[in-house]
Amino acid sequence: MVTTNSKQMTTGKAFEYALLTEFQAKLQDKTNVEVIENSSFHIAKGCFENTTKIEQSDYLLTSSFAVNFLMDIEPRLSNDIGKKDILQLEILSDDHGKSGDVRDVLAIRLLQKWEIGVSAKNNHKAVKHSRLSHLIDFGEKWLDVKVSKEYFETITPIFKNLENLRKESNATKKWNELGDYHTTVYVPILEAFIKELKNLNKENEDISSKLVSYLIGNKDFYKVVKSKNTVEIQAYNINGTLNLSFEKIEPKYKTPKVPLPTEIIDIKFKENSNTTVIVTMNNDWVLSFRIHNASSRIESSLKFDINLLKSPKTLFKNTLNISKD
Repeated sequence: MVTTNSKQMTTGKAFEYALLTEFQAKLQDKTNVEVIENSSFHIAKGCFENTTKIEQSDYLLTSSFAVNFLMDIEPRLSNDIGKKDILQLEILSDDHGKSGDVRDVLAIRLLQKWEIGVSAKNNHKAVKHSRLSHLIDFGEKWLDVKVSKEYFETITPIFKNLENLRKESNATKKWNELGDYHTTVYVPILEAFIKELKNLNKENEDISSKLVSYLIGNKDFYKVVKSKNTVEIQAYNINGTLNLSFEKIEPKYKTPKVPLPTEIIDIKFKENSNTTVIVTMNNDWVLSFRIHNASSRIESSLKFDINLLKSPKTLFKNTLNISKD
């Protein structure tokens, strides 16, 4: 039996399984395909089977459009150098995301020392849902640089107070019982976050590129975003490993390399907001960090909903309209 944390998790995993299924269906007549049936595969399959037949056909149709397009821009999917050149298809576990690898579905050719990965998004475009708390060193986790003692001295009393309120009420006390918690909780924590990120940036090189690599993904990948009647494909070709030719076969479209930022220009609250911080970097990168409580009941941690507001013009994007006739 498959246990699921949320509807979003179920639909996301179901979409991953549909993508892998379509890769297999479209490529097995062109090359030797092997599906790696690991625990992530079985979880995703279970989530897919727990959706309705209408939802399943919707996932498969969307995946079909996406895979057809990916085959056009990745000739190595269809072309091998011989019978032993097997295309392996794999669903990665969520643990990879903790280290900055955001890919969900992998296609690998060991003989060619080649792989491409797909990040599957179902009806949402958020790049990460990272947490803040008095037990989490976001600097070390995101940027390989520890945060300061002062940062923890500022935020720990706030989170400890939330922890005490939770314990005293046997985890029943709700956020809306705190009054204006945006001002008393969110604002001081975000102010500490802004100050710390500015200091880390001042004292260390490469903070901007490390931030984007961790949040967007430190391995090149395609993001496949499913919406109601469309699917958008984005190519995060930062290291230049996507869109390679196979011998004399060229991709049908070019996905240029995407430059990482090299400096942070500004970090500040979004105008007229006490929940969102905007980080502006060079090379056209802008990220928003919206803090929120993931549950209606008080917890001793808070969640960021992190979105990419602006990206370099060289970031390849293509939207396919899905006809359901």
